[in-house]
Amino acid sequence: MKILEGVSEFCAVANVGNFTGAATKLDTSVAQVSRKVATLERQLGVKLLQRTTRSVSLTEAGTLYFEQAYPALQSLENAQLAVSALQQSPQGLIKMTAPVAFGEAYIAPLLNTFMKQYSGISVHCTFTNEKLDIVEQGLDLAIRIGKLEDSTLVAKKLATRHLYVCASPSYFEQSARPQTLDELKQHDLLVGSQAYWRFVINGNATSLPVQGRVRYNSGNALRSAALDGLGIAQLPGFYVRHDLECGNLEEVLPEHKDKQEAIWAVFPSNRNVAPKIRLLIDFLAQNIVDDN
Repeated sequence: MKILEGVSEFCAVANVGNFTGAATKLDTSVAQVSRKVATLERQLGVKLLQRTTRSVSLTEAGTLYFEQAYPALQSLENAQLAVSALQQSPQGLIKMTAPVAFGEAYIAPLLNTFMKQYSGISVHCTFTNEKLDIVEQGLDLAIRIGKLEDSTLVAKKLATRHLYVCASPSYFEQSARPQTLDELKQHDLLVGSQAYWRFVINGNATSLPVQGRVRYNSGNALRSAALDGLGIAQLPGFYVRHDLECGNLEEVLPEHKDKQEAIWAVFPSNRNVAPKIRLLIDFLAQNIVDDN
């Protein structure tokens, strides 16, 4: 319903007094909250919020709208919960997509456990690194990693992950460990589908170009090359966490480890999210472990 678009986001901002707190409250991104509020303002033809670099305050129109909209929103949410509660055992098909490697390693086992718990729910999941159009493909849910593109989709943060720069002990027997980012240029680098690696320098996220004689568009292939001593790789924790723990791989330059990037569940932006979808999203959020 167009009339409801942006209402919950606006009310959350009005309640907590800023976009960051509203995003945390709604389990979504700041950009998503900002877009939704802007859409609501366009629909109403008035400015609801007065934004400055340091604060957010309600305009006169915003105060009036909040006083009317917030009680109505609470009533709607209570009605939705009441109807959902009637369906004690959610039923039906969930169609979704997830990245290949992460999906195979983490999402698929969790989906198997989920379907054991809820026998009335079926899941069809397409594992692909292509960002499918959820609405066009008729999907209920997508798992995305990293920065989200501008979208009309709703996003819920499930967990976070780091990228690790690492190589095998056998590689370091032949080559001295790099002590600075500059020294990486002197090493054999195992490069993925992107020709840059991400680091933090002086507190700022930075992308540095990399080149190497090995280039694979597969994280599993890069991990295998690193284990074989062919060079240094930068890979997400879900590929290499076990190898780092047991000593098959060793981390270097941890002081420049990239900031955590989010793992998201994204879904179409309607407020009547089916109980089966909400159930799965909450299940994934509880069971995907943060990569620290």
